[in-house]
This record gives sequence, structure tokens and C-alpha cells, in this order.
Amino acid sequence: MLQAPAVVQTEKLEKSYRLGKNVVKALRGVSLTLHPGEFVVVTGPSGSGKTTLLNIIGTLDKPTSGRVLIDGQDLSGMKDGQLTKLRRHKIGFVFQFHNLIPVLSALENVELPLLTAGVKSKKARERAHSLLGRVELADRTDHLPDELSGGEQQRVAIARALANSPKVILADEPTGDLDTKTGSAVVQVMYELAKQENATVMVVTHDPVVSSRADRLFEMRDGVINEGKPARPSVEQHLIRAVESVPPERQQSLFQPN
Repeated sequence: MLQAPAVVQTEKLEKSYRLGKNVVKALRGVSLTLHPGEFVVVTGPSGSGKTTLLNIIGTLDKPTSGRVLIDGQDLSGMKDGQLTKLRRHKIGFVFQFHNLIPVLSALENVELPLLTAGVKSKKARERAHSLLGRVELADRTDHLPDELSGGEQQRVAIARALANSPKVILADEPTGDLDTKTGSAVVQVMYELAKQENATVMVVTHDPVVSSRADRLFEMRDGVINEGKPARPSVEQHLIRAVESVPPERQQSLFQPN
């Protein structure tokens, strides 16, 4: 069976920064290929180059050398206006701290990238309503961000990232500001919705719960990337998640003899 063409391809990416008299190499020859529908996780210590790689793939930064292709388009030599257009239509972003606009409702936050991309108002509203329903926030569409919980805000951010049916979603520590249970639920929503949309997801994280969902797992150290084997949840982790899904008042009865 032939594999679908790559959605993201990087070739020998190098990135250097000058700090005073010193040159810091953030990326060292990073090459990877991501295909439609893959849920890819990149782990590694702080300062290893994870976020730098994410920013370059997301057209928010440029490599010192090497090249990036998004859906077959070479970003090398693209002007700022071309990169902005590509970013609007083919890339969605999910950040650690949501980055929702505080004066807009959940619905308006999800609508915004659609309207910016030129989608008609009625169609944008229908798409936003649909996405919020799919992240189980159909009853929270008119709420402002500060009227939502952290997990709800992140689900709005996921819906917003998917608004324009992007080819790739880039997520930087999407569970970093959430407790374990909420983070696990958010990851599940992002995973399922991205699979339904056939979007490629690349997540940068320290969270083992996120890593356990990876189709492919990469580790970065000192600007070098290596692919490893995704770690699946242990039986103990599955039991913990099962208990967490039970209301607190019923959890004690799970461990009492009949």
C-alpha cells in the first residue's frame, strides 16, 4: 500500500543564535518526515531545540540552513505575505496558555481564524458551532475565556486550531498548565478530533500522558533528533485513568468487598 505524500518534511535543518560573543546551535541537521493523520510527539529537556523546531515548521522562525516543506510547498524564499497565507490555511497552533482573546466568546474565538481567512460569516459560524460541539462545549459557546475552566479553554483552543481544516497542528506543551486528569482529557479530545480531520499533529511536551498517545515518538537533545518507540500506558496507568473517570463519591466503593 502506497503511503500518502508527506505533510511536513524537514531537510538538514540547522539553527544558530548569537549570544554576545558565543554562537549557540539550537538545531543540528534535523531531518524528519510526517504523514497525514499522524500524532507525533517530541520530547526532550529544556533547551534541547524542541520549540525552535516547532517554530520553524510553523513559519514563525527561519532556519540558518536546510529547508522545510509543508504539504509539498518549499518555504525557502517565501515572502512574509506568502508565509502568512500558508500559515492561515495549512497550520493550526495550540499553546500552553490557550492564547484566547479575552473579550471574545468561545464561539467568536473559533470563528476568528475563519473570518480572517475570508470565510463568509454564516459558514464560519456554522463551522465554529460544529467544532465546539465536537469538543463537548456546545453549551459554552457564549462564554468568555475567564468564564471557562482551564481544560475548557484548551478545548476551545483546539477547536480554533482546527477551524480552517489545516494540514498540520503544532502544539507546544498543550497540557503544561493543566492537572493530570484534565490534561489527559484534553489530549484525548485533540487526538480524536485530529484523526477525524486527518490532520497531522506535532506536539512538543514533557508530559508522559501525551507521549503515551504518540503514533511516533521523537527525542531531542542538544539540537539532535532521534526517533524512539512510543511508550504505551501500563496496566496501572489504565486503572488510574479508569478510577479518575468515576465520580469521587463512588471511588471508595470500587475497593470495598461485596
